[in-house]
Amino acid sequence: MEAFFNSQSSSRSRWSYDTLKNFREISPVVQNHIKRVYFTLCCAVVAAAVGAFLHVLWNIGGFLTTVGSIGTMVWLLSTPPFEEQKRLSLLMASALFQGASIGPLIDLAIAIDPSLIFSAFVATSLAFGCFSAAALVARRREYLYLGGLLSSGLSILMWLHFASSLFGGSIALFKFELYFGLLVFVGYVIVDTQEIIEMAHFGDLDYVKHALTLFTDSAAIFVRILIIMLKNSSERNERKKKRRD
Repeated sequence: MEAFFNSQSSSRSRWSYDTLKNFREISPVVQNHIKRVYFTLCCAVVAAAVGAFLHVLWNIGGFLTTVGSIGTMVWLLSTPPFEEQKRLSLLMASALFQGASIGPLIDLAIAIDPSLIFSAFVATSLAFGCFSAAALVARRREYLYLGGLLSSGLSILMWLHFASSLFGGSIALFKFELYFGLLVFVGYVIVDTQEIIEMAHFGDLDYVKHALTLFTDSAAIFVRILIIMLKNSSERNERKKKRRD
């Protein structure tokens, strides 16, 4: 493993990035765009929290809210950028449906240990913030090459999930999907952040679409972190019961 990273670092030092990167600092226009993206992302997170709370109250989360989230997402992406208010409303609706769809997992966490919800949120915020900041301070296009690897990883996850649904899965496969999926979506935070910066430099200032992209990444990370915490908590409780017995 060490030899691999050494070879990668040595190859980087030999390569010329003049045609791949542009080392100019982020312009004020792009900086303002990034601020709007993250503010909109925070509003979407609040909407998702409201959706999860509505599920806890009225048990509305399920297949229909998942379809609603995907439908409003497609509607948003097919709406022209100049219809800003409509697209913002669709983003908030999609986030609310997404939060309601995560509601059953929130119910499970409340039953096992309610503090895990806050812990998972903090862990997600830290992971998202650190990797997004790494992408912001890095040189332009430095991590874009990871996009192909992450797409391949996402494809592997989809095929594994499809195979396990058909032929049945194992605990080891479930753990692999969980941790590998977390790694993939954390990587997407870096790549998507740099893609947003790059598109903004070329005039694509669609902050609603960009906020949707980052919200999808953060939601996927939160779900996986919460499942990992729930699983670890359940295993600890089982070990305690065995010791008592």
